[in-house]
Amino acid sequence: MSTPEPQPEWGPPRSKTVQWWDPSLTAAQAAGRSGLEFVRALADGKIPPPPIAMLFGMVPTQVERGLVQFECVPDESAYNPIGVIHGGLVCTLADSVAGCAVQTTLDAGIGYTSIDITVNYVRPVTADGGTLVAVGRVTKPGRRVALATAEIHDGAGRLVATASSNCLVFPL
Repeated sequence: MSTPEPQPEWGPPRSKTVQWWDPSLTAAQAAGRSGLEFVRALADGKIPPPPIAMLFGMVPTQVERGLVQFECVPDESAYNPIGVIHGGLVCTLADSVAGCAVQTTLDAGIGYTSIDITVNYVRPVTADGGTLVAVGRVTKPGRRVALATAEIHDGAGRLVATASSNCLVFPL
């Protein structure tokens, strides 16, 4: 006779439902559009957001040539074992705004991908810290490599992280 497994002392698990659209639909919308037109269409809801944006709740709120701003309200589903938002969410947010800032400088038919990213975490982020605001800026546009930076602030306006990223630029 087997003994029933004991129930965890911490109670039932919490859940989060994530929905997204086929990412190939989003990528296909880049054809014939400049990077600025593409990112603006994403921000205006004319193109479905990429799955990573749906997973982390990242929303573009400002799009200009060489500058992109996203907002993100982190929740406890992104906590790490020490009780704060995992640095990976902050890094993903930084990589996204830096890369999209680079994208806004590119002509139609030109793509990019991150080569590297360096993130400096300044303070911990928690779910009760409010909306994260991330701003990506191109500091050096390029035909082969572009450089961008990111700053992320919490809901109180406190700097939580900075980042720099190099992006490879190539024909699609």
